[in-house]
Amino acid sequence: MAEQKKMVEEITSMDVDFAKWYTDVVKKAELVDYASTKGCMIIRPYGYAIWENIQKDLDARFKALGHENVMMPMFIPESLLQKEKDHVEGFAPEVAWVTHGGQEELTERLCVRPTSETLFCEHYAHVIQSYRDLPKLYNQWCSVVRWEKTTRPFLRTTEFLWQEGHTMHETAEEAKAETEQMLNVYADFCEQALAIPVVKGRKTDKEKFAGAEATYTIEAMMHDGKALQSGTSHYFGDGFARAFGIQFMDRDNKLQYPHQTSWGMSTRIIGAIIMTHGDDNGLVLPPAVAPIQLVIVPIAAHKPGVSEKAQELRARLQNVCRVKLDDSKQSPGWKFAEYEMKGVPLRLELGPRDLENNCCVIVRRDNREKQVVQLDELETAIPALLQQVHDGLYEKALQRRHDMTYDAHTMEEMIDIAEHKPGLVRAMWCGDLACEEAIKEKAGLTSRCMPFEQEQLDDVCVCCGKPAKTMVYWGKQY
Repeated sequence: MAEQKKMVEEITSMDVDFAKWYTDVVKKAELVDYASTKGCMIIRPYGYAIWENIQKDLDARFKALGHENVMMPMFIPESLLQKEKDHVEGFAPEVAWVTHGGQEELTERLCVRPTSETLFCEHYAHVIQSYRDLPKLYNQWCSVVRWEKTTRPFLRTTEFLWQEGHTMHETAEEAKAETEQMLNVYADFCEQALAIPVVKGRKTDKEKFAGAEATYTIEAMMHDGKALQSGTSHYFGDGFARAFGIQFMDRDNKLQYPHQTSWGMSTRIIGAIIMTHGDDNGLVLPPAVAPIQLVIVPIAAHKPGVSEKAQELRARLQNVCRVKLDDSKQSPGWKFAEYEMKGVPLRLELGPRDLENNCCVIVRRDNREKQVVQLDELETAIPALLQQVHDGLYEKALQRRHDMTYDAHTMEEMIDIAEHKPGLVRAMWCGDLACEEAIKEKAGLTSRCMPFEQEQLDDVCVCCGKPAKTMVYWGKQY
């Protein structure tokens, strides 16, 4: 591969300052702008187009499994929120409250939803009476508010977009199956659409969702070795159902409490795309969610036939991919840098000499490889090249995770890795909260998940030396 020339000088190198690199990319690629409301972001058209493509793909996957979209209110009465004690305590520090309507003080405070379990439960108590009403497979696309102290675009903002699924089931077995099924949906989406390899596993009790019996997660590794929780799925048992008085008549005419799940993925996943695939020239977008999959750049457009052929190609290729023709007066070099920065997967260059040979040059964003393609073969070549870009991004990210995942057998080794080798650490754990907290205090690492794919690295806990129960991925996280 040819040496990578830096095409966008204004972007800080990720090796110099990764946080500044990230901020430069989201601003210069025109994904977001900062809002006057502290901690909030304006998602600009290009950034929102990425979210729309994510939403379209996920929504189709949900509906294929029988889920229906609904819309719940933005506000939750305080008395309703208080019905589930653990849930309230878990979200208390992040809740925003409405205390006035116009000039009048409200008789009861309203919470701006940080999540909607309580709203769904109130509704389910009204519409579930019999086992024939189950399962209820609901999802909503909305924004939520969590009063964050430290914010960064996409990764952690006061208001963000997401989807939240909330389902009710006749039995615990069905609910647990749903919980794992939806985690697999997220994992498949990340790997098939976003080219992001993930580790699937269960959260420790310390890290699980407030009010849940079990929380499952997919964890992705970013360029700098930090982990990003990319999607979660929760099994609630019948705890919420009991708190909200949701009962149904079972097949033996006995009253039972249904079993509940919830699961969600947010605009944080756009941050994951940026930090998994991006480089010093800007974004590198996986083709499945790229707003523009192919940009056509005419070379010497004033020469006879070039502009006309470029327009003809755009019309032809609209049925093959999301295509844009940039026939603006900017120079080809400027356009190359612009679409590099925006992460467009493929660039098609067309000039007078190409016309003479009935061909064009296509450049891949992920590795800058150039390929001469006959114009008559574009409808076949472009989908194949888009797939190659996806596969290349996935393999590169997978190799990075492999190279930056370490095994620790002693506490000293764990601390040394944490200090000198960014990445994930695999180590055995006894299951004791005290050890989990000691690892965080001594090594600065939190438990990311107990992976479904277990390996017996040692017989004893890395922290206390007592018999080990499970292998855990530990790391620093966003």
